[in-house]
Amino acid sequence: MTNLQRLDDCLARIHDSQGEGKRTYIRLFEDQARACASAWDAMHDAGMPLPPLAGMPVSVKDLFDVAGTTTTAGSVALKDAAPAQQDAPVLKRLRAAGAVIVGTTNMTEFAMGGLGLNPHYGTPRNPYDRKTGRIPGGSSSGAAVSVTDGMATAAIGSDTAGSVRMPAAVCGLTGFKPTARRVPIDGSIPLAASLDSVGPLAADVATCALIDAVLAGEQPDVPVPMPLAGLRFAVAKTVVFDDVESVVADTFARALTKLSKAGARIVEIPFAELNEVEQASARGSFSVIEGYAYHRELLEKKRDLYDPIIAARFANGQKIGAADYIALRNARADLIERTRRVTSGFDAILMPTVPIVAPKIADLESDENRYLAANRLMIRNPGLVNFLDRCALTIPAHEPGSAPVGLTLMGETLADRRILSIGLSVEAALSA
Repeated sequence: MTNLQRLDDCLARIHDSQGEGKRTYIRLFEDQARACASAWDAMHDAGMPLPPLAGMPVSVKDLFDVAGTTTTAGSVALKDAAPAQQDAPVLKRLRAAGAVIVGTTNMTEFAMGGLGLNPHYGTPRNPYDRKTGRIPGGSSSGAAVSVTDGMATAAIGSDTAGSVRMPAAVCGLTGFKPTARRVPIDGSIPLAASLDSVGPLAADVATCALIDAVLAGEQPDVPVPMPLAGLRFAVAKTVVFDDVESVVADTFARALTKLSKAGARIVEIPFAELNEVEQASARGSFSVIEGYAYHRELLEKKRDLYDPIIAARFANGQKIGAADYIALRNARADLIERTRRVTSGFDAILMPTVPIVAPKIADLESDENRYLAANRLMIRNPGLVNFLDRCALTIPAHEPGSAPVGLTLMGETLADRRILSIGLSVEAALSA
């Protein structure tokens, strides 16, 4: 199959009137994408050397700048903003590596939430139990569905409290959150600059690893799988298992058994420090405080154009003073150092990516309290990784045909390529 044929297959799925294309993509770049795919085909036919992503159809979350278009971040409040003057750095790196940019994908408005609901552009339905209509996870909702439905080979999302890993987990994909400083966030609409990071969603670890290297400006390759025999994995018997649904708990237990049989040593640890993350954010989270700093003026002018739930969450930042913000930053720095000492002897920390399977969209749209409760549960586990300045990989752990459940491997700060190397072997063990 040529690159152009592969792209046309993606576009056909996007335009399928019975599919999720209209709810998944906010903007398409059909003409440019076809020209790009044809160019890579011509270079291939001429026997010229090709970059690592040559011809790969990739979707990009709607909060990254694309030269000549207005960056709207899943909102209508910015529809009249000036077009971006240039591509975001991550987009430039993708293009240089040969990626074919299909379009920008739908998302939770301004990335403020882990469910993926969007009243402006619709909510793309999770591929699991589509007839019922379940959430895709957020905030990179369209990113996940673009991959599950063959509308792109891979997707780029942002991750402030799990926004790459949550949709990947509940949609049955692999997602990677890098250590934030490795990948530039310039040219994107921020949620919380202290935590924002950029990562890929794809069908497997190898694709995520290759794209991660491109995004980070590193040598574009896939690491060698690290044998599981002798590796030490810690399981934190703490907050990450609170309110876990039985299907998630059972799937996680089966995954541990498979890893144990493959030679990994599983060690349960208290890791009580994780309980302190929620306590540190009790007066206000980074997303609320730093989000409000960005949205303050826009809320004053165009609050009526926001999703009311999103607007209210940002507006809470107005109540939080500078002393509370400084205390939050200090608490974070302290926890980063103390948790490093707890986990330094392990190769990864394992946990369920999220403690629940994807809820029904209708239930959350009709009940704000259920919406907020589900959102808190979704972001709790993955948000720990961002707060602690770590990297993390989520890998599908469920049986085919069952509700998607993700297994998280959390690594140390800047241990990204090591976690991806381990992830390749974990992926193979789980699918055996």
